Amino acid sequence: MSDGIIDALLATLESDPDNEAIRAHVVQLLLDADRAEEAFQQASIGLQKAPASVPLLRVGSVAADRSGRTDQAAGYRTLLDALGGATGDDGPHRSPDAGTGPTPTGDGEDDEPEPAAPERPKPLPLPMAEGGADIPDTAEDLLARWEGTEALDEPKVGMLSRPDTRLADVGGMRAVKERLELSFLGPLRNPEMQAAFGKSLRGGLMLWGPPGCGKTFMARAVAGELGAKFYEVGLADVLDMWVGSSERNLRSIFDVARNNRPCVLFFDEIDALGMKRSQLRGGGAAMRGVVNQLLSELDGVSSDNEGVFVLAATNHPWDVDPALLRPGRLDRTLLVLPPDTEARAAIVDYHLRGRPTDGVDSAKVAAATEGLTGADLALLCEQVAEDALAESIRKGAVAPITTKALLKVAKKLRPSISSWLETARNHAMYSNQDGSYDELVEYLRGRR
Repeated sequence: MSDGIIDALLATLESDPDNEAIRAHVVQLLLDADRAEEAFQQASIGLQKAPASVPLLRVGSVAADRSGRTDQAAGYRTLLDALGGATGDDGPHRSPDAGTGPTPTGDGEDDEPEPAAPERPKPLPLPMAEGGADIPDTAEDLLARWEGTEALDEPKVGMLSRPDTRLADVGGMRAVKERLELSFLGPLRNPEMQAAFGKSLRGGLMLWGPPGCGKTFMARAVAGELGAKFYEVGLADVLDMWVGSSERNLRSIFDVARNNRPCVLFFDEIDALGMKRSQLRGGGAAMRGVVNQLLSELDGVSSDNEGVFVLAATNHPWDVDPALLRPGRLDRTLLVLPPDTEARAAIVDYHLRGRPTDGVDSAKVAAATEGLTGADLALLCEQVAEDALAESIRKGAVAPITTKALLKVAKKLRPSISSWLETARNHAMYSNQDGSYDELVEYLRGRR
């Protein structure tokens, strides 16, 4: 075979480097021309691009042997065996010594060696599945193999736990606790009385009020009082970019709650999930299906919600669809306002726990922090702790937190709910025809 043909094929590979058939043929021609080193280099290039190519592995193993690379040759043959290409019916294949001398004939005379027939490239094998079986050729074959296998678990959303928090752990807020006990906990703790008066163990409670006032903590305490599991679901656990997926997520969430009865199912930011459908226009129209699905699940249209207690929290009750607040759904509401004096003292003690203090008078701090939320008080304690840490570093000794330092920082803090109160005041003044905001009106009057 002339070198011109090899050069022409090499030029073809320059423009089509992924052509396995031509590269395998070039390797064979180089072997026939006793150019084993070049053959090995060409085989290596091809196997880098197509490591499972049976034709390249066959001629590559020969080229590796001829060029003295026994380890590579053994590796190629091992892979060839794994791919089932060690033997085959795809045409004549040369042994490592083929083409190196005369071929004996039947009459004992030496004839001129016949030109070697180029190896016909073998089609690439199908990838091997686990256990050595080929991947199915059609979708029907694939479905047939899946038949009888267990389905994968659906991805879990939200957080399911059994809280040990009780209402006794909530500092102060006696009015809120009493209202909660009378309207929600008391009836649930007395199923016999409920049965006598024909009241079902279903329905829900919506906690509303300014941000940072402990609505989520209160919901967790309710679950602890009931001895129920607490299933906390956030906005990101429900909403999905694909049409229909948010509704399926809601269905899955309620199914989890029903399978873990008794269960307190808690939805945070219910105003975002259950927004007034009259406000959903344009790009928000897709949320109508989410609201409708939530209403359907609360009603238990296709399932029994007995033993599932739905709690929700919102900072904007005026944005919640009125249909969610009808009897049998979130039919009880509870306003959670900034902590009272007793609660503020308890919150300060909680956030100073484990930190070096010098006889802090939490009652005095509580009296000076009227209107601050639980989140504001946490920030107060954190800032004072940072100042004490900085002073300790400067002095080289622990400088404890003092009442004076807390009061000094407290004077600079402004309640974080000021903007919320302005918005709430407008709704309390102009949208309270049904008395939904009577408690809020009373609180706002007391702040004047």
